[in-house]
Amino acid sequence: MPRPHVENHLVGRIGWLRAAVLGANDGIISTASLILGVASASLSSGNAVLAGVAGLVAGAMSMAAGEYVSVSSQKDTEQADLARESTELAADPVYEAQELTRIYVARGLDQVLAGQVAAQLMSKDALGAHARDELGISSLTTARPVQAAFASAATFSVGAAAPLILASVAPTSWLIWFVSIGSLIFLALLGAIGAKVGGADLFRPTIRVLFWGALAMAITAGVGAAFGTNV
Repeated sequence: MPRPHVENHLVGRIGWLRAAVLGANDGIISTASLILGVASASLSSGNAVLAGVAGLVAGAMSMAAGEYVSVSSQKDTEQADLARESTELAADPVYEAQELTRIYVARGLDQVLAGQVAAQLMSKDALGAHARDELGISSLTTARPVQAAFASAATFSVGAAAPLILASVAPTSWLIWFVSIGSLIFLALLGAIGAKVGGADLFRPTIRVLFWGALAMAITAGVGAAFGTNV
């Protein structure tokens, strides 16, 4: 007897992977940039570490709140579309069946087979069939606000902890170099890990993360240095 074939598709990771990569990436870049900006302005490792701690806490809370609100808005839209579709199914199921049939015809089925598929799917779960094939809403991609918020806050904190630890252990005279180089290494690892988990090529995501991270840190350090010189 053949064993069941189980497939794990990468699209199922989209929701949490996006939030996780965004959170960790933002944690490293924003905290490292903040530390470098303060260090360039004040040349004080204590002030830089304190700014990093404040950035970690504030950033984690901001990421969680922002992600929750954003994904909740997506979920509200999905729920509104599902409620409207449910009303339309109750009001005119014949037209809705024809609508689903046209979708399957457009995908390559002949008219008769498309009608049979639509009828069978609607007899089992009419709303689910329309949600999936008309609205593009499925269990794999549906919005999960709480999951996204926790993932963003947790991964931001993990990302922010990396430059913060570097700033804590680095000699004052080497703090900027420690944090800059170490943060770029962490960003490269993050880009590679995100690409690997998402099933993408390793090179382009890693270079992309490194470029924007280095740019953000360089600009912030430059502003800090200019501000410190003027003050």
